Amino acid sequence: MQTFTTIADLRAALAPHRLDGRTIGLVPTMGYLHVGHMELARRARAENDIVVATIFVNPLQFGANEDLARYPRDLARDQAMLEAEGVHYLFAPGVADMYPRPMETVVDVPKLGAELEGSVRPGHFAGVATVVTKLFNIAGPDRAYFGEKDFQQLTIIRRMAEDLAQPVEVIGVPTVREADGLACSSRNVYLSPEERAAAAIVPRALNEAERLIATGETDAARVEEAVTAFLRAEPLARPEVVALRDPETLAAIDGIGEKPVLLLLFVRFGSTKLLDNRVIDPKNVKIAKVA
Repeated sequence: MQTFTTIADLRAALAPHRLDGRTIGLVPTMGYLHVGHMELARRARAENDIVVATIFVNPLQFGANEDLARYPRDLARDQAMLEAEGVHYLFAPGVADMYPRPMETVVDVPKLGAELEGSVRPGHFAGVATVVTKLFNIAGPDRAYFGEKDFQQLTIIRRMAEDLAQPVEVIGVPTVREADGLACSSRNVYLSPEERAAAAIVPRALNEAERLIATGETDAARVEEAVTAFLRAEPLARPEVVALRDPETLAAIDGIGEKPVLLLLFVRFGSTKLLDNRVIDPKNVKIAKVA
């Protein structure tokens, strides 16, 4: 695996592959990789001739009081993990490589980006959309791979690519989970041992929502209230968002009918916010074990 830090060097390495008609898969990350990222890399490797991973902690998507400086970094560890998965190229630029002067251009999907996480992190998804567009322009991939754990982000990137006719197939990869069901995340390292044990309530809350819908509950507000109460039964959990939404548009819903619904959870443990979600199909749902 070759590692590049400049746009020009990555483009030069990819140009011969593109001329030879090889397909390119892109795996954008912010580093401090885990098994979920490796699943993205494996999927990209299986579906493309050449795989490019990127590691860039993007300052545009961090707010003034967020954890940019604290975000975990270990490039040598990440390089070894990616090489073991057969990734061909790693693009690991610095801020000066990506943004040699302050950005005047912003890519935004304002309606979707103002919902949910965007309502408490203004500008976050504009930062995501801008950097992803820039990475698409740099690497010119045929396909790009993103985890479904960040469902709102995935929805926004898909809409952005469609609206801007970006020639990239945006592929969502199912969430990879730890043994107790917690979604793999680079931010899990922030949790204390007590918080980590308590965080198992988050996937159990998804099961609880599925149980309620399986038993015939059709009122979205009642499901949201019940899941919020379920989470609050764990003293260390502070639910910030419990929302049932349309999985394609992220629009709020009132009733649960025959169409699939999306449950999104943002739950804080100490200073760490965990995200999780599940698409629930009322026609096929089964009563899930919650404890």
